[in-house]
Amino acid sequence: MAGTLIDPASEAYEAADAFARQSLSQATLRAYRADWQHFLAWCRTKRLASLPAEPQTLAAYLASQVTTHSRSTIERRLVAIGQAHKIAGHDWRPSHPIVRATLKGMFRTHGRPQVKAAALGREEVVALLSACTGSFAARRDRTMFLLAFAGALRRSELAAIRVEDLRFTREGLRLFLPRSKTDGENRGAEIGIAPGRNPQTCPVAALQAWLDAAAIDAGPVFRAIRADGALSDTAITPDSIGRILRRRALAAGLDADANERITPHGFRAGFITDAYRAGARDEHIMGHSRHKSLKTMHGYIRRAKLLSDSPSKLLGL
Repeated sequence: MAGTLIDPASEAYEAADAFARQSLSQATLRAYRADWQHFLAWCRTKRLASLPAEPQTLAAYLASQVTTHSRSTIERRLVAIGQAHKIAGHDWRPSHPIVRATLKGMFRTHGRPQVKAAALGREEVVALLSACTGSFAARRDRTMFLLAFAGALRRSELAAIRVEDLRFTREGLRLFLPRSKTDGENRGAEIGIAPGRNPQTCPVAALQAWLDAAAIDAGPVFRAIRADGALSDTAITPDSIGRILRRRALAAGLDADANERITPHGFRAGFITDAYRAGARDEHIMGHSRHKSLKTMHGYIRRAKLLSDSPSKLLGL
């Protein structure tokens, strides 16, 4: 088979360095690095060329994962392999007939419903707040959840907030986001968060109270808390936000449907669905959530009105 065997270790490091030069989120970067190294290891075991990879090699690799990995993981790995090929200047043919036919057959035979983030709207947020009492960490978590929901923030955006990004005004909070997933050129974006009607659920008041209680006047807003209960100088990580949310959700008795899971992304889904139900226009929702695609944003709305707008109500049953 054409191509040269590639040393997995050296090639993995080169690919990781190349990925770091791209405008990718840290979470995506970590996933791509892991995906590329997984492909390299598989090719080494099979004694097949990994860069460039023949379409038959790619098809065989994808087929080997169909019973052990989800469709989203397989599709992400295909993208990661493509990134490595493009950066190295090699021809990339994911639409090759053998690859396309293999994927189609895989998903038709072993396809499973894609697990989505459960929407965490106002009702769910209030339930989460009930599980955030009695400790310093609870006050931090309470503030994180309120700000994530009101700002439709991604977990990476939430973890990266610094005091220098905040501007409190009489009308509420102006929050500057230096970078985000869809901000490929790192221009940054500014969003406004209005004060809540209820002092117990006001994200602006909660943020001000957290900064005062933690005596934070510069640097990361949301920080790790050490085992002894002391506040660290280090910002909380995006992954830890997910673990915290799952723990608080369990304490609050929140659960998700069979094809959903509770993740920080649920705050964005919850914001979009609640804002839509309250009558917000598409452009206002997208401007706040920073979605680039109307189709993507409407996907959340469709889930929100799956029952309320179901044509089955017109059948007279």
